[in-house]
Amino acid sequence: MDEHKSNKGPDAPSTFEVTRRTVIETGATALLLTTLPRAALAAGAVDDNEPPASPAQVELQINGQAHSLMLDPRTTLLDTLREHLALTGSKKGCDHGQCGACTVLIDGRRINSCLTLAVMHDGQSITTIEGLAAGDNLHPLQAAFVEHDGFQCGYCTSGQICSAVGMLAESRQGMPSYVTEDLTQPAADLTDVEIRERMSGNICRCAAYPNIVAAIKQAAGIAT
Repeated sequence: MDEHKSNKGPDAPSTFEVTRRTVIETGATALLLTTLPRAALAAGAVDDNEPPASPAQVELQINGQAHSLMLDPRTTLLDTLREHLALTGSKKGCDHGQCGACTVLIDGRRINSCLTLAVMHDGQSITTIEGLAAGDNLHPLQAAFVEHDGFQCGYCTSGQICSAVGMLAESRQGMPSYVTEDLTQPAADLTDVEIRERMSGNICRCAAYPNIVAAIKQAAGIAT
């Protein structure tokens, strides 16, 4: 028997050998597949016959003031606040509804303003971080965040506070969370675990979570 011939039979499973060449070729293919469509769009190679959207008149009630705006109907509420009304307290973090920095209140309910269109809230009451304080008197949650150092860089703070306002309202209405143990009670006890779960949609990259929880407990009237 020739010693250079394989001893594997015809039914033996084949093996795939990973070489430097296959890695380079695979990576180059993936790069082309991701960059060529974008390059084609940028160069105008894709024929898009969809006509531009006509501006729509939107009546927004923001922080107690009426605003009449002509907007592209595809404009998000966040971009409307920041770009058209100079209400820059609501931050654009991920712009995908994952960080919570853009949280505002719509008729008292918290919502990620980057995921909703302004035209969807025509006539509704919108409250941003700028509308929580009464003149020089801070909202109890704002004061508690200051007292407990519930922020460091401050980028997420406006969303954290607006979310906490909405969260406390939900708790008072008896809405349970994923970790609520006794669903027969009119309202869940706002333990640290409850608060962390209910605020889990708001991310703090500085990791000031213990101070945020303490601030929320104080504002809710719970001893810390």
